[in-house]
Amino acid sequence: MNKKLKSKKNIDIKILFLGRDDSPVLDWLINIGESVVQTSEKINPEFMYLNKINFIISYRYIHLLKKEILDLCPGRAINLHISYLPYNRGSHPNFWSFVENTPKGVTIHYLDEGIDTGDILIQEKVEFNIKKETLVSSYEQLQSLILNLFKNNWEDIKIRKIKSKKQIGPGTFHKNIDKENLNYLLTDNWNTLVSGLDKHNINS
Repeated sequence: MNKKLKSKKNIDIKILFLGRDDSPVLDWLINIGESVVQTSEKINPEFMYLNKINFIISYRYIHLLKKEILDLCPGRAINLHISYLPYNRGSHPNFWSFVENTPKGVTIHYLDEGIDTGDILIQEKVEFNIKKETLVSSYEQLQSLILNLFKNNWEDIKIRKIKSKKQIGPGTFHKNIDKENLNYLLTDNWNTLVSGLDKHNINS
């Protein structure tokens, strides 16, 4: 079901938030007075025209956007991803960052037709205490970090003040199904300590 949310403040952009309706990013946008329409469903150009959308923000959205939709918001379609791109594109980025011992962090980038392949606007690395962190605690830190990164840079993102940069190197990518063969590592589900997830343990 689509959820239409309007702020009290009348501004010059109309945002389509693609993601969960309980997202803290969505709540923050509404609280600062942005005009937002939210959905987690697939969209088409008609949806964009009907709701007069001219800016897209995606966070934890599971559908790819086609070129015909992205062309309606040139330079105004971004995604929030909890990995240090180009590493860990796709599903379960936090899990794979520990399994493959790749850089950890968060990234805000432009949307394109690929999966987390768009030009980077801003990103931040994270160093975790491997001995004490769990998948849950590290995930919560990443969620908090990307929310704060977005809050602190939203005004510059909105007016396209931040110069983007290409992703460098092949990075890594994972589908949701890729994790299934490694579910045995989750000895305490998502409360599993990350210290037991590196590739040396997998290959031993």
